[in-house]
Amino acid sequence: MMQRRIFSLGAGATLVSGLPLARAQTPGKIVLGQSAAFTGPAAQLGLQFYQGAKLYFDQVNEQGGVARRLIEIRQLDDGYEPERCADNTRRLIAEDVFALFGYIGTPTSLAALPLATQSKVPFIAPFTGAMALRDPFNRYAFHVRASYQDETALIVKQLTHLGLKKIAVFFQNDSYGKAGLDGVTLALSGLNLRPVAQATVERNSVDVDAAVKTLVAAAPDAVVQVSAYKSCAAFIRAARKAGYGGRFFNVSFVGTQALADELGKDAAGVVVSQVVPSPYNPASPLAREFVETVRKAGGAARANFSSMEGYLAAKVLVEGLKRSVGPGRESLIAGLETLNKHSFGGFSVSFTASNHVASNYVDLSMLTGDGRVRT
Repeated sequence: MMQRRIFSLGAGATLVSGLPLARAQTPGKIVLGQSAAFTGPAAQLGLQFYQGAKLYFDQVNEQGGVARRLIEIRQLDDGYEPERCADNTRRLIAEDVFALFGYIGTPTSLAALPLATQSKVPFIAPFTGAMALRDPFNRYAFHVRASYQDETALIVKQLTHLGLKKIAVFFQNDSYGKAGLDGVTLALSGLNLRPVAQATVERNSVDVDAAVKTLVAAAPDAVVQVSAYKSCAAFIRAARKAGYGGRFFNVSFVGTQALADELGKDAAGVVVSQVVPSPYNPASPLAREFVETVRKAGGAARANFSSMEGYLAAKVLVEGLKRSVGPGRESLIAGLETLNKHSFGGFSVSFTASNHVASNYVDLSMLTGDGRVRT
């Protein structure tokens, strides 16, 4: 169910001549491959998701693994660049990972998914809500999070509920940003509205001056941001310096904690949509479990939205493994497809043979000037 808050205005097989080689998975292990940004301007997205996932996989391994097979994540850094991600994916497939897991971003996932599909390797829980990865249906792709259309629909609903109808869009100049722009445009069109202005920033860049000039001149009531945390923080600071006094709304991929850390006291009032329950809400059984796991682990992981999404994605994958009737990839696909309305600490996940989008849950959160997140 789509939620809402009202805030006050105050590894696949290597292909040789088109034929797959026999798999050679490491005995006693389930090896997953993850290409993600672990360095560069989007690094916190990859690091936080990985840390959350590893917390759960470590728990499972401490209890003997799944069917006496331990889970290992093989990480490769792509710096949030599609070409590097494609190279990493070919390498992981050549190394015969059992599945690809937790890829970070739309342009990178779009580069990887065709390779996974060709090699019949499951592509599980990418950190993206782009429709291009969901439609048409792909039996090798499993999405745990809601789509950007779900997120932007709630954002537009919230803004118009508050009487804010002059909405501009600041977006990354690639498939991710355009997916968010399309979502905002679609939601506005249902109200006979359209964006009053739009401007872009290049991926992995904080050169926002031209975008600030364009959008501030349009005097929008609010700016919907569809980029990563470094560029969104740079835009917010520059726009405010230029005299803009409107609202800033972000989709979840921005990285909530990373954005709060970048902005510091300037984060006050910035809104971010979320696709998992708040890790700061003790009423959520999933959040309580996750926070306790973070506390017991005592390592680098911190409780935030991105790390909890990684934790949830790991739980979904493990449940699929437990439901598998055999050790192969097809069994994992079949096992995941039995998760119809399955509750993970109150968070409902539904996969079937014809639907690999588990959730359309969306909520809103607001950043404060002291580093906290209100939900």
